[in-house]
Amino acid sequence: MEKDKKVTKIQEFIYELKVNQVMAKNIVVVDKDMSLKDIRTLLRDQRISGLPVIDDGKLIGLVSLEDFIQCLASGKKNCTVPEMMTKKVVTVFSDSPLVEALKKFDRFGYGRFPVINRETNEVVGMITKGDIVRGLLKKLEIDYLEEEIHTYRASHIFEDMTAQDFMLRFHYSIKGKDFKHAGECASDIKKTLKRLGVQPQIVRRVAIATYEAEMNIIIYADKGEIIAEVERDRLIITAKDEGPGIEDIEKAMQPGFSTASHWVREFGFGAGMGLPNIKNCSDGMNVKSVVGEGTVVEFCFKFNSKHIEGKDKDECI
Repeated sequence: MEKDKKVTKIQEFIYELKVNQVMAKNIVVVDKDMSLKDIRTLLRDQRISGLPVIDDGKLIGLVSLEDFIQCLASGKKNCTVPEMMTKKVVTVFSDSPLVEALKKFDRFGYGRFPVINRETNEVVGMITKGDIVRGLLKKLEIDYLEEEIHTYRASHIFEDMTAQDFMLRFHYSIKGKDFKHAGECASDIKKTLKRLGVQPQIVRRVAIATYEAEMNIIIYADKGEIIAEVERDRLIITAKDEGPGIEDIEKAMQPGFSTASHWVREFGFGAGMGLPNIKNCSDGMNVKSVVGEGTVVEFCFKFNSKHIEGKDKDECI
């Protein structure tokens, strides 16, 4: 396998885990009418650098240790919470894939984000980089124990099949703008491939590439579908959507290029890495698109290169 195709377990888990699986749930919040003395006590006793400000159960701001210090430095003795808090707060949704939270950490450079319930808009937690590290370590431990339990599955399940040719086909319908269920298709395909005994390194690459294809459908189209076809020597995934189509495929393949709307970007999606990530993770990729009709993205993964000798990377599909 080419070196740049290597995907680690950590990368795999970042796409698989949800924010609510790693976030801190027992959080301290600040009421907008709380005194400066009480806020100082909370920041000191809890040893945290930022607190969400709540009004009638809804998030209205974030007050940090820096905000508190600036208030004291201004010489104003009666600063109120609404006066010193940050009003434009960047948040993440509790049901978002963890990778989207990481994109926001990278984009904004903040140390923490309040976590919001997508349906009620209530604060349900807080997430920091430390929470992510702890969540990943816990997942690594669980995954290791599961691998130990299943060590009896020593070989690829297809090696025991006697037919010369065969194919398993899996179909998934994707609903546009359904961010609540984002990543579920990729997760289901990953679980299926694991049960079939596909090599873990290949499974990780498939999970990331499929996630990107799934998100492209959710972001840009009204609806679409993902079809996974598993053969003895390869896996072919086809992502079809009924969306606006791609005007310039070559430009869309450039890292960072995105036509996502502003509100989608506010959700932390549409970073312009979808198609490039699919290409980097797969062993072959084709993109066909008609403006006003939709897009079809096909990408494949080789299980055993000796079965397809004579074909180059882009011919495995």
